[in-house]
Amino acid sequence: MLEFEWLWMFLLLPLPLIVRFFIKPVKQQREQALHVPFLRDFQHAPASHTSNNFSWWIMAFSMIGWIAFVTAIARPIMVGENVSLPVKGRNIMMAIDLSGSMREEDYRVGNQWVDRLTATKFVAGQFIQRRKGDRIGLILFGDQAYLQAPLTFDRQTVLRLLNESALGLAGQKTAIGDAIGLAIKRLRTQDDNEHVLILLTDGENTAGSVGVYEAAEVAAQQNLKIYTVGIGADAQQNRGFFQSASALDEATLKKIAKMTKGKYFRARDTQEFQRIYEELDRLEPIVRDQEQWRPRTDLFFWPLSIALFFLSLAIVLRNRAGG
Repeated sequence: MLEFEWLWMFLLLPLPLIVRFFIKPVKQQREQALHVPFLRDFQHAPASHTSNNFSWWIMAFSMIGWIAFVTAIARPIMVGENVSLPVKGRNIMMAIDLSGSMREEDYRVGNQWVDRLTATKFVAGQFIQRRKGDRIGLILFGDQAYLQAPLTFDRQTVLRLLNESALGLAGQKTAIGDAIGLAIKRLRTQDDNEHVLILLTDGENTAGSVGVYEAAEVAAQQNLKIYTVGIGADAQQNRGFFQSASALDEATLKKIAKMTKGKYFRARDTQEFQRIYEELDRLEPIVRDQEQWRPRTDLFFWPLSIALFFLSLAIVLRNRAGG
């Protein structure tokens, strides 16, 4: 859509007429330098007709040039359609445990008992969908930690990769320190200051080359805030038989969260899982609503070029008429 930055400049259009009306040309009396006795012989000379033609062309070119010049200084701009800009948000990395203990079926989704990983996918997927405006990344860890999805605004891709993850894909043990170290490595290259790691595990650190507390200390130095989530039900009568207690190391997870100014959560069932993510939504809110931007292209050089062309023609014709 065509817009003008300074539309009021079109008020200058009648300026030449105003000047011509109020400022009369000065008539100069000239003495005849030569007396022509046979003046009647020059009455039919074509000079008068040619001069009138030049005057009309000069007037027309001057008017076109002036209109184009005023249009140029009014600064025409072509404004495009609205373009959505990425929302400024946080960098959130999710690290999910794929060790063998995650196959324990102690969560209920609807009327069906499911394993811990399935329950994690179910509730984490809803959390990812709500993080509009944030960049989400995904780390899977077992014996080692692997980057499954780098930080991206594409929440659907992260959700698909999460749903495609399988138990034992990264090994049977639990490398919590490696998962934290990989998150630090991927987040330290980002310019933003808002970095969050959500660490979900049902066990204790039993593998990896990086110590848990050493990794947490580096995370604190890098301003990486870690929210730890302990997965698994307590020892209780469940599904008609006695279920053993989870090997969850809550003390370590609490210390990690405290060292990095995060928070520890306990997810004993899917309802608590849901409350945890609702709390995370409050703790790590989206910065602001999505912004709209309309591309703008300056067009003033086109009418300016037209103005220079026609005013130049008017000057040339005026000189020829005077010559």
